Amino acid sequence: MDNAPSSDVAFSPAVKAIQTARGSREGYARMERRGGWKSELTPDIAGFIAAQRSFYLATASADGQPYIQHRGGPPGFLKVLDAETLAFADLAGNRQYVSLGNLSENPRVQLFLMDYAQRRRVKIWGTARVVADDPALLQMLTPEGSEGRAEQAIVIRVAAWDANCHQHIPQRFEAEEVLRAITDRDERIAALEVEVARLRGG
Repeated sequence: MDNAPSSDVAFSPAVKAIQTARGSREGYARMERRGGWKSELTPDIAGFIAAQRSFYLATASADGQPYIQHRGGPPGFLKVLDAETLAFADLAGNRQYVSLGNLSENPRVQLFLMDYAQRRRVKIWGTARVVADDPALLQMLTPEGSEGRAEQAIVIRVAAWDANCHQHIPQRFEAEEVLRAITDRDERIAALEVEVARLRGG
């Protein structure tokens, strides 16, 4: 099992059976012979992660009940500690603690990151641990100026990641990006109007 391709984190025997039935197995088998998906975070993916303002965290209970939670913050709140490790400060929320409860009995996680402006998505599989007794780590992970209270850190050991194609991803932009573009346009129009008035006066 130690020599299993990293993509086996998603491609279970049942998945492979359906791939075979639907005609896509051979293509993925070729990828598996090369080792499967990447398990180390490349500089490109690290940069992508550092630019994100949100992601979805998937966990499951011991009996397999799934749960997805949205996490948001300023760019860089999900930190790349090294080529195999991610971490973020877990801020106080609605106190349901579903993700923490799941992690206490099942460390497997998946992160889903979506960049709508660039129409790019990345899926990351791994195992997570909750760190509540490391003030230095928590301080390092807590975004500057954060109003939330960091209760613990979530540290994720990456098992595999995959970047999907952009098909079917709608293109959307952050509100401040749109405002900046509109402001730049209006300033340019104002400057051109002044120049037109000057030329007409001349």
